[in-house]
Amino acid sequence: MAVQLTLAMTTIGLILLSLLWRYLAPQQAAISDLLAGVAWLIVAVPVFRAGLHSLRHPDLHGVTDLLIVLAMLGAWALGDLITAALLPVLMIFGHMLEERSVMGTRQAIAGLTKLTRSKARRLCDDGTLKTVDSRVIKKGDIVEIRAGDNVPADGKVISGYASIDVASITGESVPQEASPGSLIFGGAINLNGVLRMVVTQTGEHSTLGKVIALMKDAEQAKPPITRLLERYASHYLILVLLISASTWFITYDSQAMLAVLVAACPCALVLSAPATAMAGIAVAARHGILIRNAAFLEELADVDALIIDKTGTLTQGRLRLVDTRLTEGSDYHSVLQLAAALGATSSHPVSHALAEYAQPGSTWVVKNTQEKQGFGLVAETCGGPALMGRADLFAEYSIATSEQPDHNGPLVGIAHNGTFLGWLLLADTLRPEALETLQGLRDLGIEKRLLLTGDHLKAANTVAQTLGILDVVAHALPATKLQEVQKAVSEGWRPLVVGDGINDALALKAGAVGIAMGANGADITLVSADVVLTGSDLRRLPCAIRLSRKCRSTLMVNVFIGLGWTILIVVAAALGWLGGAGALVAALLHNLSTLMVLGNTGRLLQFDETGNKSDVV
Repeated sequence: MAVQLTLAMTTIGLILLSLLWRYLAPQQAAISDLLAGVAWLIVAVPVFRAGLHSLRHPDLHGVTDLLIVLAMLGAWALGDLITAALLPVLMIFGHMLEERSVMGTRQAIAGLTKLTRSKARRLCDDGTLKTVDSRVIKKGDIVEIRAGDNVPADGKVISGYASIDVASITGESVPQEASPGSLIFGGAINLNGVLRMVVTQTGEHSTLGKVIALMKDAEQAKPPITRLLERYASHYLILVLLISASTWFITYDSQAMLAVLVAACPCALVLSAPATAMAGIAVAARHGILIRNAAFLEELADVDALIIDKTGTLTQGRLRLVDTRLTEGSDYHSVLQLAAALGATSSHPVSHALAEYAQPGSTWVVKNTQEKQGFGLVAETCGGPALMGRADLFAEYSIATSEQPDHNGPLVGIAHNGTFLGWLLLADTLRPEALETLQGLRDLGIEKRLLLTGDHLKAANTVAQTLGILDVVAHALPATKLQEVQKAVSEGWRPLVVGDGINDALALKAGAVGIAMGANGADITLVSADVVLTGSDLRRLPCAIRLSRKCRSTLMVNVFIGLGWTILIVVAAALGWLGGAGALVAALLHNLSTLMVLGNTGRLLQFDETGNKSDVV
């Protein structure tokens, strides 16, 4: 763009000098023509080069380049060197407008790439910290992150507490609270506190690396309407040449003929689809929605059914303590801290869930832990033996238990020094935004909703009833999920398929649009999906559909501007309404249409998910 601008400004300077010379010394017209000829040569070389490239690699932009070459040669042949030089200059400014329209996405990618290049404090074997480039750290390294530091890679916090700004990765404006056991993303910013974490993923395998790769793929992809227009690019060029030739034979007006060539340049029409797509993709990324290809941005507008996984998608994907049934006299806080201390000594999922409730300063210290496979844990404390596990474990140690509560999920008992303290009820809980999301999708006209899960029917029905989902398929294997999606498609539905596990990969590919939960999704699922939610916030689903429909309406207006304005100025040029300097007037009007398209697209950049919930059509 800098080179193009330099050439354009130099050419304009020479043209002004040529006009000034002709005014001051009309008897020396040859010098004035020489200056105009030099001005023409400066821009002629890059224009001819672009035209030659267009002949070898025809596309929509090539049509514009070829038409400008023809118009420029026509003006030169007619002896109008000023017009011959000014036409490519005006088109250079038009191309610069087009380039500027996609710079926002490229700058976003560049900004994210910078986040991957930071310094990291790596813990050495001797306990010292060494500052290294974040690109040299590897999986398994332990790094320290201080206030103000960028998180160098994906990792799991092993010590410390801090607030983490994850807006650049997930679109979340509220900082994430990090504590031991928390998973944090590379590229996030530590706002306060000191953390130590073990690196789990680096480089292109990290969440940020996948975000950058997806944005690059989307930026390079062509919208369907652009591919359609390119298919007829050669036909369009022939049509314009016929109109231009007809104008010459009917009117014998060379300026009108040149004006038709310039007016027919389809820059605004060419720009309408990619500008809209790039703006939509950039806005989506700002909201934590990564769209792999511009085609899927359009497909989202047409979805009319939802097929969604349960575990890890509608639910948190991890066990949490949801209730307790303690015996009389048992202290809730003390029992919970004992359970957390016991859980920290085991790798069982239930133990992991309870270990998260550990608090600094707990008085419970356990030792000599024995894990009895399939039964539970037995350990020693300063106050006597402690047990945690299934009812069979307490029967083996002759400890009387209270009645087991009816619970749809893991149930563990806990006892200390021969006394049963109570039951702990765990479950995979619903995401807090799940109900709001389902209601939002219903408001957008998505009436068919199917819960498709590999879990057992009772658990699936509980979630479905809570969320108002009528259709449920449980015990679903990957092949079953694929069949259900294909069945919905064969019935005429355009399903939005949402999942996070390996068993969802086939189903995601079969739907009209597949969306993966990016924060905890399996790698194969992220590859299979068309759209990725970086923060796994379900509220992004209705946001993505609203954005898609907004993009479609914006695109329709852009196409109307590009096509309608082009036809209008072509007709005006052919009828000679643009005057004696018709080619230059046509070029100026052509750039005006480009500005109108960019202005309309700019409105899309103001999209805000909280302010567009009424955009349901």
